Amino acid sequence: MQVSITGRHLEVTDSLKAHVEEKISKLKRHFDHVTDVHVILGVEKMEQKAEATVQISGATLFAEDHQEDMYVAIDNMVDKLDRQIIKHKEKISAHR
Repeated sequence: MQVSITGRHLEVTDSLKAHVEEKISKLKRHFDHVTDVHVILGVEKMEQKAEATVQISGATLFAEDHQEDMYVAIDNMVDKLDRQIIKHKEKISAHR
């Protein structure tokens, strides 16, 4: 799994990068076929924004979140991605 992190109007510090990588690594516990993750962290009008595009086998998932704290925005974004991955996995495994 390759993780790329970019900052929009924001300098990505080592602690932010470590937090993102720690949270994104939890996505693999539900689905092993995560190939590429692109995370964009930014500031828009005094609001912290975290968005991510995840390439998995068979789909591309996108999630974003706006909060006053960047770490909370990252946590919420990863939770949204986690739910989407679980839903995608259930669709794949549901054979009728």
